[in-house]
Amino acid sequence: MSSGQESVFTEYETETSQTSKLLRKFKETPFVPIGMAGFAMVVGYGLYKLKHRGDMKMSLHLIHMRVAAQGFVVGAITCGVLYSMFQEYVVKPKE
Repeated sequence: MSSGQESVFTEYETETSQTSKLLRKFKETPFVPIGMAGFAMVVGYGLYKLKHRGDMKMSLHLIHMRVAAQGFVVGAITCGVLYSMFQEYVVKPKE
């Protein structure tokens, strides 16, 4: 690239901070971090309850925790899709 040409990626070059990129992504898709946080909470709860699972087999306990974590993430993604559809088609109708 010569020095006289304007860069094609000016938007990405101006935001060099990883934190600013992450915050911008969170503002664009707010339900992704909610899904990630819910997944982390379910995993933390599962690890906590692992000690007090009683006579339940380890594999059954892990399957239940995996299904709960996946269900939370899929629910958050579904809510995000519904929210974006609402914003696009109801709040800002195209004329």
